[in-house]
Amino acid sequence: MVRGYRDRADDSFLTLLGDLPELVTKLVKAEIDAAKAWVSRTAKDAGIGSVWFVIALFFLFWLVPMILVFAVAGLSSWWPVWLSALAVLGLLLVCVLLCVVFGLLKFRKVLRRENPGQAVATDIRIVKDAGDDKL
Repeated sequence: MVRGYRDRADDSFLTLLGDLPELVTKLVKAEIDAAKAWVSRTAKDAGIGSVWFVIALFFLFWLVPMILVFAVAGLSSWWPVWLSALAVLGLLLVCVLLCVVFGLLKFRKVLRRENPGQAVATDIRIVKDAGDDKL
């Protein structure tokens, strides 16, 4: 025997059929164990990846004010500080308004789309109406 395997070439058909439930049970258990291991590894990796994203968001949170201060300081070399701060504020407001408009357009597209529940209800209504027809 090599690694727990035995030669089944000389076994009869009925012997092989008798061993089938045990083999199927072992196969199902092995597949379930493999699925559990995969879920465990995937959940661990996803958790660690999520932590890295949270850390990146923390640094991004502090990066945005620094960029704005840099813009105000840069513009203040040509304009007075109050005017450069007002220009950066106006630019930010324009960016916010553009993002709101794009977001609203995207949500309108989503709301116009038929969801799967509505599609099933429509199909059921069509089948009921077709079943009510008298031939």
